[in-house]
Amino acid sequence: MHMRSLAIRFCSFTALMSMAVFPTAGAEPLQLTAPVPYQVVQRTGVAPGEGDALVAVAGKLPPTCENCTWSYRIAAARKAVDAETQWQPATIERNGDAFSGTVHVAAGGWYRLELRGQTDDVTVCTARVEPIGVGEIFVIAGQSYATNTNEERHNVQDKQLRVVAYDPAANSWRVAYDPQPTPDGSDGGSIWPPLGDALAEQYQVPIAFANVAWGGTSSEQWMPGDQLHQRLLQTGLALRRFRAVLWQQGESDVLKKTPTAYYVANLIQIHTSAATAWGFEPCWLLAKSTHHPTVYNDLENENRIRTAIDELTKLPGFCAGPDTDTLQGENRGDRQSRRHFSAVGQTRAAVLWLAAIRETVLSSEPAANR
Repeated sequence: MHMRSLAIRFCSFTALMSMAVFPTAGAEPLQLTAPVPYQVVQRTGVAPGEGDALVAVAGKLPPTCENCTWSYRIAAARKAVDAETQWQPATIERNGDAFSGTVHVAAGGWYRLELRGQTDDVTVCTARVEPIGVGEIFVIAGQSYATNTNEERHNVQDKQLRVVAYDPAANSWRVAYDPQPTPDGSDGGSIWPPLGDALAEQYQVPIAFANVAWGGTSSEQWMPGDQLHQRLLQTGLALRRFRAVLWQQGESDVLKKTPTAYYVANLIQIHTSAATAWGFEPCWLLAKSTHHPTVYNDLENENRIRTAIDELTKLPGFCAGPDTDTLQGENRGDRQSRRHFSAVGQTRAAVLWLAAIRETVLSSEPAANR
């Protein structure tokens, strides 16, 4: 059997095992619906390995847990619990047989979360879930260069598999092997696993991507009220918090000959609507992604969109992403394949994205000094 297939089957098996509940003797199992295996929660802070998060917990209570005192503990995933790992109080609210609450978790992972309910110091219900992490989450939007339309399928190389993908359609998480779970059904390779590997190594936290990009779409198709915009809003709401939106789009607007002012106005409306729905304003990193050598040669209209991005990145809420238009020649697929980035181009695009993220949303320097 192919090694990649074995790896995916192993991860699927461990994810299933992670969802199993292992109660202590005499205790009933809790049904946990949150968090779930491979879920990442956005941390505070930007320094490597630092920060924390309030992780939402939720599920269904058995009858024996009606008047429990609650506690939780965090341990390294798939390892025995250190004897010095202390249980900490948890505030749990009930609504019928459902429960919800939050627990404090330091940045890092992979972790195992254990939750228990006690009556008179006797554990009557318990559950655990692993692996979970507190790290960095990025929403990806745009068109085909952001999806799975590139030459080579990449695997996650991080030894701890700390690079994951959130699938909004299934409301589930998995290791971010290509193809990514994108709504357009593209099934080639992407630039995101190598970017995730580099981020995980540099910042020593799990990295998550939620990709809602759709090939062949113009900025007009992402406007408020349209289906792509609604999916973007819903994904952000499901994640609750995330670091930034990675926007890789522009080729379709080159084909449409979209004027600079129109593109600027479109992106402002998309951004404003999303920030209002989410209740916070993550920065949008805008890639210069206008060049598509197997489809057109239109420098004039490419420059219109490049100019629009320059104007947008001067406005609050937008940041400069990578200039992936610089990746030409061997970095692009040929006319026979009709692919986008070649294998080497995918890796180089990930390097450019890493530099842009490091210099903007994960920089420890004040914005005025950048």
